[in-house]
Formats: sequence, C-alpha cells, structure tokens
Amino acid sequence: MQILVIGGTAFLGRAIVEEALRRGHEVTTFNRGRSAADVPGVETVRGDREVRADLERLVDGRTWDVVVDVFGLVPRVVAESARAFSGKAGMYAYISSVSAIRDFPVKPVDENSPLHECSPDAGPDEGNYEQFKAGSERAVERYFDGEKLILAPGVILGPYENVGRLPTWLQRVRRGGRFVAPGHPDRPLQLIDARDIAIFLLDRAERGAGDRFIVGSRPGATTFGELLAECARATGSDAEPVWMDDAFLLEQQVGPWNELPLWAPEHPAFAAAFQLSTEKAHAAGLRCRPIAETVRDTWAWLSEVGFAHEPPPTNRGKVPRPGIDPGKEARVLAAWDARAR
Repeated sequence: MQILVIGGTAFLGRAIVEEALRRGHEVTTFNRGRSAADVPGVETVRGDREVRADLERLVDGRTWDVVVDVFGLVPRVVAESARAFSGKAGMYAYISSVSAIRDFPVKPVDENSPLHECSPDAGPDEGNYEQFKAGSERAVERYFDGEKLILAPGVILGPYENVGRLPTWLQRVRRGGRFVAPGHPDRPLQLIDARDIAIFLLDRAERGAGDRFIVGSRPGATTFGELLAECARATGSDAEPVWMDDAFLLEQQVGPWNELPLWAPEHPAFAAAFQLSTEKAHAAGLRCRPIAETVRDTWAWLSEVGFAHEPPPTNRGKVPRPGIDPGKEARVLAAWDARAR
C-alpha cells in the first residue's frame, strides 16, 4: 500500500511507520521536522498541516491508500486535512482518545458512549483536549469522503514514549532503594503497547475496513505490582516498593496520575479509569502483548538512546514532567514510617 502518515517520527506515529515498512508498504511522512528524525526508508515531505499551501503542495498529483493522522487535535485543522485528502486517499485513520468520551473516567465506557460536545469546525480557543478530540472525530466523519477508521486508545506505553509514564517508573526503580508505590500491588491496570495499536491499525487498513474502536488491553490484564516488578526485572534493580493507601497519599498532597504515573485513586473521579470496554476491538483482531515485553523493550530503547539515567524529552508542553520530586518522596516515606511506629 501507499501510506501517508501525518507526523510519523515520535512514539505511536513512529511505531506505525516502522510496522508499515516491516510489512513492505511504501510510506510517506508529512511533518515539520521538529520532533525527531524520520524513520529510515520513508519518503519525507516537510510542511505544516496548518498551512493551506503546504497541504495543497502535498496532495498535488498524488494519491494514497491510507492517510494516518496521529496527532490531529484542533477540529478545524483536522477538518481541513480531511477535506484535502478526500478523493486522494481510500481511508482516513484518525487516532483519537478515550478522553473524547464524555463519561470517561467516571463510568465504564464503550464505543456507543456519547462524546463530549464540540463542533467539527472548532478553533484552537473553543475547547480543551477532551472536547477537541471529540470534535476532531466528527470532523473526520463529516469531511472525509472515504473509509474512516477511528481508534480511541486508553493509556499507551512502549518504546519511543514521549509522555514519560513508563520511563519515569523505570528510572525510579533503577535508582534503587525504597520508593513510594500507590495503592496496592494487585490494583488492576489497562494498558496498550503502541506497537499493538500499529498492528491493529494496519491490519484494518490492509482490509480497507473502517469503523470506530476503543483500543486497549482487557481490564485487569496486568496489575500495578506486576508493572513495577517488571521494571525491577528489566533494570536489574533491587528497589523496594512501599505500598501506601490512597487516602494517605492524598493527605500528603501527592498528585494522582502525574507525580505517580498511572495512579488513579479509588475515588469517584477516577472510578472507571481502567474499565474500558475493548471487546469490540479484540473481537476484530486486536492482540496485546504481555506487559513484560513492553517494559523490557522500553528499557532497551531508553538505554540505547542514552536516557537510562535521565528523563527523555516529552511532548507535554507546559505540563510538569511526570514523577515525584526526590525530596518530596523522602518526606512522604518518612511520614509513612512515622505513622507505622
């Protein structure tokens, strides 16, 4: 197939490009050349999707079997891309997010759950991330004339991760010693490796089969304890997790999700963070590799690129880098020990 990937240099986009090349497809990437180097073997077109002239230059005289839109956020921008590729591509594959679903993470959700309200023509000042993802889904549905594949992932991990969740845990475990672990070790998690999304997307694209799917492991496929144990195994560390209950951590003003990545306290606001219904995707062929493989390969990548001792760059803009400050972690551990005495 002829595949165009908008982006294609970082994390999920890179995983999709590498899988497509592995299958023998011809891949073009369209990006500004700022996030990371392009994968060897692709045709690179430099440009900005928000510049109409760049889009027009890209599509002039060309067609593709599939366009993959990995990072489209502002609905108006996604709508412009959808219109530009109508008649130029057989399928538009858009990577959305479960955050586009109105009830997430308060209630369990599936593909029939309502999305946030947001116009498919909304501009950059007319919503937030969750609303924009919903509006962008609508933009693809409304403005692309062809097969549409919309994937809404939950938490994505794996090599090239530029969010910082798994790298943060790997690096903390590698440092050794006692460390704060949230909740209890048998707390279920629901995660997916970027490479498994790439495989599922390309399987669908090769069949020309659109639809909308929530993509993730089945609920409870792994636990927090298993995740941290695999981090210790991958890094060769003897670090000791100190499991602390949610109420204590909140009393200590430890921030859920960011200071302790993937920590969703037992609280109504997070009640269904890891209860996504992914049965539709699994029935359609999604397969999720064991968490051990994801952890091992992510650590191998961090070591290879020189980030085993320091955090890799993230795409989080002004959002603080994941992870708890070492001084704060020491104070929390001391408070926990004092309570136990």
